[in-house]
Amino acid sequence: MTGYETILFEKSDHVATITINRPEAMNSFTRKMMDEFVDAWSTIRFDDDIHCVVLKAAPGRAFCTGVDVKASREPGGEVVIDDVWNAEDPGNKLGPKANDCWKPIVCAVHGMAAGGAFYWLNECDIIICSEDATFFDPHVTYGMTSALEPIGATYKMPLGDVLRMVLLGNDERISAETAKRIGLVSEVLPLDQLYDRAQELAGMIAAKPTAATQGSLKAIWQSLDMPRSVALATGLKYCQLGNPVGTAQVDRAALMADKAKNFETR
Repeated sequence: MTGYETILFEKSDHVATITINRPEAMNSFTRKMMDEFVDAWSTIRFDDDIHCVVLKAAPGRAFCTGVDVKASREPGGEVVIDDVWNAEDPGNKLGPKANDCWKPIVCAVHGMAAGGAFYWLNECDIIICSEDATFFDPHVTYGMTSALEPIGATYKMPLGDVLRMVLLGNDERISAETAKRIGLVSEVLPLDQLYDRAQELAGMIAAKPTAATQGSLKAIWQSLDMPRSVALATGLKYCQLGNPVGTAQVDRAALMADKAKNFETR
C-alpha cells in the first residue's frame, strides 16, 4: 500500500481513499496504473477493516482523460497488446467490479472525465462531481471505434445520451448539471466541498455492516447480467446468506427507537 507510483492509497475509519495521481499527465492511466489498481482492489477486497472506498483524482484540469497515449507507445507500456487473440480490455484491471471487489465505491469527479475514465465511472456505486466537471468520449474524433466504455455507460446513462456522447466526440461535453439530469451523477457541488462530501457519504456507508452493503451490491450488479427470474432467485440466496451476519451487528430495536435520528432529504 505504500509502494504505488501512480496512485495514492490511504485508510482511515473504515474508509479507503484511492487518488489517481498523475496530474502532470491529466491523470491518464498507464499499464503501471492498471497493475496498481489490480493490487489496490485486491487489498480492499480482503481487508475486513475497509467498509467503503472513495475514488478521486489529484487536483488539476482533469479527473482522468483516459489512456496515456504517449506512455503506451513506449516498450512494455502497451495498454492493449497487439496480439488480437490475447488482448485484454483495460477495464478488467481498472474497475472494482471487474476485480470482484464489492465494497461500495463513492467517486468524486472534478474537471474533465473523458474516454477511459468511464472504466471507473461505470463501476462506481455513487458518483458526485464538482461544478466544473465535464464528461465526453473523444474516440471517434480520432478515428477510433468507441465500444468498451460506452457499452458500460449504457448501464449508467440513457442510451440516447451515450450515443450522442460517442458520436459527437470532442465537439460536445456533458456538463455537471446535465450529468445530474441524466443520472450519471447524483450530486453537484462546488469544488471546495467535493472531497469532504465524498468522505461524508463514505463514512455513512462505512458505519453499516459490510455484509449488508457488499451483499446488496453484489446482488444488484450481478442481476444486470441475468434474466429477471434468475436475478431474483439469486438475490434471495444472498439475503439468506448475508442477513444473519449483518443483522447480528446492529441493534435494530435501538435504531428504530431513535426518533431523534437525523437524516438527509435528497
